[in-house]
Amino acid sequence: MNKQTRQKMFEIFREENPEPKTELEYADEFQLLIAVILSAQATDVGVNKATRKLFPVAPTPQAILDLGLEGLKSHVRTIGLYNTKAENVMKTCRQLVEQHEGQVPADRAALEALPGVGRKTANVVLNTAFGQPTMAVDTHIFRVSNRTGLAPGKTVLEVEKKLLKNVPKAFLQDAHHWLILHGRYICIARKPRCMACAVSDLCDYRHKNL
Repeated sequence: MNKQTRQKMFEIFREENPEPKTELEYADEFQLLIAVILSAQATDVGVNKATRKLFPVAPTPQAILDLGLEGLKSHVRTIGLYNTKAENVMKTCRQLVEQHEGQVPADRAALEALPGVGRKTANVVLNTAFGQPTMAVDTHIFRVSNRTGLAPGKTVLEVEKKLLKNVPKAFLQDAHHWLILHGRYICIARKPRCMACAVSDLCDYRHKNL
């Protein structure tokens, strides 16, 4: 996929969805961080169902600490791997209170030092909460990047680096959300919905399977 094709692809994404947003529900940087930690190997729908009950009673790091581990588990037990996630959330809240005055740091190294926070989670928070042009490569973005020819790579990090290089700068801030939504609803894993795809004419996959 050449530079002109990539430019056209993102122009179409922007025309279709001028202000793409995460489907996770949150009120501030802290709630976004917790929602993203909980979303690993889980759906946004499932996470939102749990956090709609959790955040009203525990909206801050200290409030979650006051809730206690068992209290937290009672709110997130419908989410996969909830035991491990709850423990990581408690440790993260403790670290935020003790090291960051209860605030979520806008720094990659500080974010990745939090329990349960890897590169992808840090990228989501940096992009969505702090407006940094990062690229959080999940299974959807990995698939879309390889299938379309936008940023092919064998590893998540390779795809991330290629996306940061290949996505036109004017679209980089929102590209993460456009690509996730495209992979979630159009360029799905088993049977991509090419007939409903606004960028199918630009896609390597479509050309190979005509």
